[in-house]
Amino acid sequence: MNLTDAQNTILAAWDNRDLLRDTQIKETIDWVIGELDKGRLRVAQPGDSGEWVVNEWVKKAVILYFPIRGMKVMEAGPMEFYDKIPLKHDYASLGVRVVPHAVARYGAYMAQGVILMPSFTNIGAYVDTGTMVDTWATVGSCAQIGAHVHLSGGVGIGGVLEPVQAAPVIIEDGCFIGSRSIVVEGVRVRKEAVLGANVVLTASTHIIDVTGEAPVTLHGEIPERSVVIPGSYEKKFPAGSYSVNCALIIGKRKASTDLKTSLNDALREYNVSG
Repeated sequence: MNLTDAQNTILAAWDNRDLLRDTQIKETIDWVIGELDKGRLRVAQPGDSGEWVVNEWVKKAVILYFPIRGMKVMEAGPMEFYDKIPLKHDYASLGVRVVPHAVARYGAYMAQGVILMPSFTNIGAYVDTGTMVDTWATVGSCAQIGAHVHLSGGVGIGGVLEPVQAAPVIIEDGCFIGSRSIVVEGVRVRKEAVLGANVVLTASTHIIDVTGEAPVTLHGEIPERSVVIPGSYEKKFPAGSYSVNCALIIGKRKASTDLKTSLNDALREYNVSG
């Protein structure tokens, strides 16, 4: 199918939901979701300048996929599900290791070499080669996870469908996301960054670089190779002053350290846990 024609069809259906009754419209939506599932289309991808480009029309196709699907019973051995979106399958042919009871929805892309421990990955997500989604981690709808990333146990990567112009959470190549960390609201974690356990990042979270003589506050993005731990700062309210959660950049991963060991070593160097 021609990509431009598919885009125009999706945009027309978005503006006029009555078109969802049309067989051709449904086939186009199905085709887009199939391309997402194969990784040939993405909700967002890096541009030439290193910035990320969000394909809003692809997100619209994901949203339109729900109303054209009927509820159905799905069985996996003795387990039963009742949902609109089928489960991803054919992992052996994809070269993806899947440990029971990992679940990924159709329309989520898994590259060769991905390892899914018991976890959940939602439609529209992209998980690149060599990445591990560890036990009870969640990869939300449309999240973009790079190559050789480790999402540790219990990590929550937020999803986003609406508003369609909102950027998804992006975890770039080589990152280590520590246990029980939460990354939501379109936050971007740049290449080879390390988050210690229990770091919470939202669009409004203060990300404070404390490595220099004076603190520098960022929002929405962790710079490349940063080592980050949870912290707090005092904020005044009408009822008094209280501690508010933040994230602290306490250093950088050393270039001299091998990537496979630096994920943990970068945390050990600063005496914090992952």
